[in-house]
Amino acid sequence: MTTEWCLLTASPTFSIVIPAYNEEERLGPTLDRVLAFARGNGWRAEIIVVNDGSRDRTAEIVRSYERNTGIVRLLENPGNRGKGYSVRHGVLNATGEFILFTDADMSSPIEEAPKLLQALAGGADIAIGSRWARSELQTRRQSLARQFLGRVFNLLLRLLLRLDFKDTQCGFKAFRREAARAVFPLQRVEGWGFDPEILFLANQFGFRMVEVPVRWGHDTRTRINPLLDGARMVSDMLLIRWNSISGKYSGGCLARVDPKPERSPLPTDINTAA
Repeated sequence: MTTEWCLLTASPTFSIVIPAYNEEERLGPTLDRVLAFARGNGWRAEIIVVNDGSRDRTAEIVRSYERNTGIVRLLENPGNRGKGYSVRHGVLNATGEFILFTDADMSSPIEEAPKLLQALAGGADIAIGSRWARSELQTRRQSLARQFLGRVFNLLLRLLLRLDFKDTQCGFKAFRREAARAVFPLQRVEGWGFDPEILFLANQFGFRMVEVPVRWGHDTRTRINPLLDGARMVSDMLLIRWNSISGKYSGGCLARVDPKPERSPLPTDINTAA
């Protein structure tokens, strides 16, 4: 471990969570890019990779970075549990004041992170990276069929969960720790449909959420089946609605958390310029 990285990891301010399933081809370049970005911006950071039961060399690659950098941490899921489970696992083990999760394919480049931080600096509790707030920022678009299904899904979100956002499914979001600690323990959806549940819970708490336009490029190697996984996400939406109506979110943590917590300021020496 070098002195340079020791300084960065002392009392991390930022936690970057990356869920990973069979990502041996992409993970090395992704970690190199995230490490270079954190170092170049002077971030006191930790990078948490959550291995979701991968059958390839994903865990081995992360362990190598864990040994050589001191800034990367590996968390192992008990088998293949899904993206939602992986993100929750990482977020609840994060120690930073500000927590960001991003996909291993870097569909939204880590260089877009300052845009999310700027939203937090402006008073938001949660910054939601959005592909559709300014669609001209997309560097590689989805097929028309995927775009159509996405719009239908978004309409259902607005009707069923009252989430007034153009995009909830971009895997690029940032949280103040107090907001993350409030909503993620109540998360029940473990698959692709977890994002709406997190935002729905945050809305119930009264946390301030801001949608932030970010650059994004569709990865043609995506594992999401638009029809099969789309149907599952609609089922998840109905489950979220039922959980809310039946009071499954109303006990425990939800009853005890202050919906308007005191906000921690961003460090004054952190560059939030996009």
